[in-house]
Amino acid sequence: MPNLRLTRHAVDAIPFPQSGQVFYRDTLLPGFGLRVGTKSKVYFAEKQVQRRTCRVTIGRADLFAPEIARKKALALLGEMAEGRNPNKEKKREVVTKLTLADAFDSFFAARPHLSRHTVDNYTRSARLYLKSWRRKPINEITRQMVLKRHQELSAEVGKTTANNVFRHFRSVYNFAAATHDELPPNPAQILTQARAWHREQRRQTLVSAQDLPNWWKAVHAEPEHSRDFLLTALFTGMRRGELMALRWENVDLVAKTLHLPKTKNGDPLTLPLSTFLFDLLSERRKRSNGSPFVFPGPGKDGHLIETKKFLQRVSAGAGVSFTLHDLRRTFITIAESLDVPYYALKRLLNHRATGDVTGGYIVVNAERLRGPVEQVAQRILELVDAAD
Repeated sequence: MPNLRLTRHAVDAIPFPQSGQVFYRDTLLPGFGLRVGTKSKVYFAEKQVQRRTCRVTIGRADLFAPEIARKKALALLGEMAEGRNPNKEKKREVVTKLTLADAFDSFFAARPHLSRHTVDNYTRSARLYLKSWRRKPINEITRQMVLKRHQELSAEVGKTTANNVFRHFRSVYNFAAATHDELPPNPAQILTQARAWHREQRRQTLVSAQDLPNWWKAVHAEPEHSRDFLLTALFTGMRRGELMALRWENVDLVAKTLHLPKTKNGDPLTLPLSTFLFDLLSERRKRSNGSPFVFPGPGKDGHLIETKKFLQRVSAGAGVSFTLHDLRRTFITIAESLDVPYYALKRLLNHRATGDVTGGYIVVNAERLRGPVEQVAQRILELVDAAD
């Protein structure tokens, strides 16, 4: 490491290396130096702090005169002589300014491929249920604050919502902690340690075989956009968000397939169209009026968003309370009753065979699913006709 008095003339005369970095030490002030890279020259201060080398960047040589940089180095070296690490203190300062809103923004920025549905859910948690914390430095959110807010949300909006909000908080905090070493342990840990997470039971509701005929009649009393949307949901088992954003470019009426390039688990999915659904979508294509979406809507996104009203109308008309996810359960329950193979069932729902070595070797493509899809469609039509 070369030694020389760092003056403006000397610094300007130092050549840039072809590769790597060269460190120059000042002969006037021990601990003051210049780091020269292939394209930059940067002043630094360096000293042992608690038996470990601490090097603090001061600034670029083209912005600071050597005399100014030397004065800054002298102050930094004084701090280090007292056992303080300026780098750690700077990190602490950054952490004290990191708000919960900043943490959520950074979380989203680092994960640009998150689904719109996931982003909306996380955003809802932050802006609605953790609104009073949004401008609070994240390191000031304590374990007791988490426990209290979880209890409040449980009473106000329900146990499942309270759990979901703090699952989102936990994920965002863990991400922030991975990028900011100075953050304390995740305060959401108290929910596990205090056994405060609520036990949740998976919904088991669906449109039963007995209720399906009345549901069918109520659906056919709807306008074509809501009728076709609900029938497509029933005959494919697709998720709400995937169905609403379905584009005509991903519907192949020649190959009779439907392609989802982006799904909840990140895997693309291609499904065959049953004869019933092929006819429905063929007629719908004729009436598309140039919209890129199979189910267009008036909002800024261009596709259907609001389903609550027509779900309520159909529920009232059929005397059957149901959700869109109930139609997904209805589809797969009918498929299972027809003894559709296990791996075909998982592919129809686009579920990964996690931890299943055999499943990783089985390729279930659209043609392999065509038979099961047609079987399910015929069974649905049989159940509907059975009431006539």
